[in-house]
Amino acid sequence: MLIFCLFALYVVWGSTYLAIRWALQGGFPPFLMAGMRFLLAGLILYTVLRLRGYANPSAREWGAGALIGTLLLVMGNGSVVFAQQYVPSGVAALVVGSVPLWAALFGGLFGQWPGRAERWGLAIGFCGLILLNLGSDMSGNAWAAFALLLGPITWAFGSIWSRRLPMAPGLMSTATQMLTGGALFLLISFGLGERLAVMPSVRALSAFFYLVLFGSLVAFSAYGYLLRNARPALATSYAYVNPMVAVLLGTFLAGESLSTWGMLAMGAILGSVVLLTRAKR
Repeated sequence: MLIFCLFALYVVWGSTYLAIRWALQGGFPPFLMAGMRFLLAGLILYTVLRLRGYANPSAREWGAGALIGTLLLVMGNGSVVFAQQYVPSGVAALVVGSVPLWAALFGGLFGQWPGRAERWGLAIGFCGLILLNLGSDMSGNAWAAFALLLGPITWAFGSIWSRRLPMAPGLMSTATQMLTGGALFLLISFGLGERLAVMPSVRALSAFFYLVLFGSLVAFSAYGYLLRNARPALATSYAYVNPMVAVLLGTFLAGESLSTWGMLAMGAILGSVVLLTRAKR
């Protein structure tokens, strides 16, 4: 199960950056798209779990799910979705790669400092991100840069704090986060006056449903499992592989080029993941 969850995060979440880009380019407003995505995924997951006999979460569990859903989805993922209006998907994935560093910091503050192998993995992975980011352009948009800085911090803090809160059991915790986060996204979208001005293109609709089924139902559920059953550095190690997947997809599907620096960075990134996965649970 750990291997499956890591594969889902490494590959599926790495592809969601390009899917978000296509959805935005095809006519979806950012926060409306994110709200519809997580609300629909949450409804599907909640309905399936209830049919399988899961109990309805208590008020405390709904409250904890709403808090973590706000940190992970609205502030974490929402920052990335907003920034991708102005920066390429590969650049967004690169900045989000700082999640394990923040997770290691917050994990230490909660009493779980990373081991020696994990510290080396974090350092090597961060160096790989620097190499991969050489020559990249943030398009000079200060708000996009701020959003990409805020997103990883709130995502990492929410991931660590979720272990301390009375979350609903199993996948029901994921459902509460997506339902409450999706509802808050729609409130923000309504407040900003977002609306579908035109019918989204076929590619945008395909990207949207890919985000619902694979980016949310499969990958986000896998992330919740890792948070409950693995060390923080391993659970967030996907952030080192996602940039590599995002850049490769951009190269083959969006006409982006991969430099020699990018090839060197991939070696460093993969090496960091090896060190992280070797650490004891």
